[in-house]
Amino acid sequence: MKIMLPILLLVLLSSCGAVRVQYDYDQATEFSAYSTYNYYPDVETGLNELDTRRLNRAIDSTMRGKGFLLSEEPDFYIAILGRTYQAARNNTVGVGVGGSGRSVGGGLSVGIPVGATKMEWEIQLDFVDTQKDELFWQAIAVSAFNANSSPQIKEEKLRAIVEKALEKYPPKQKK
Repeated sequence: MKIMLPILLLVLLSSCGAVRVQYDYDQATEFSAYSTYNYYPDVETGLNELDTRRLNRAIDSTMRGKGFLLSEEPDFYIAILGRTYQAARNNTVGVGVGGSGRSVGGGLSVGIPVGATKMEWEIQLDFVDTQKDELFWQAIAVSAFNANSSPQIKEEKLRAIVEKALEKYPPKQKK
């Protein structure tokens, strides 16, 4: 029993910083045809200017590592949509009172929110073919976020989000 508590705490702490990602893509797309990219011109990311630059640096680094080149005449554009929001609280303490007798019964339950509000970052990356003007791949990444973090921590967090979001790009196609 004593070993269960540290294991449970470790699992809870490690799950708090996890990046959750949803992927979607057009299965008819020939991903090997894409080798160059750029960002949509004049797109509003929903993030402040500093975070947008951090995010672009993280995307450029990850894309270079995958063999893609930033180009003035790209094969596809990357559209970025980001937002921060207050996550719903899922930590509550339930207090219950109940009783029963031969013909009497009743109950009361109260949920009391526990802990501080949690902020989350949602970053959506859309890859759009420049010739067809069609979306062919999308990732939506969600992660916990602390607005009071240092610039270094924000940079590391955005890098982790981007690496996780682009982890499955390009998707492995079944033949």
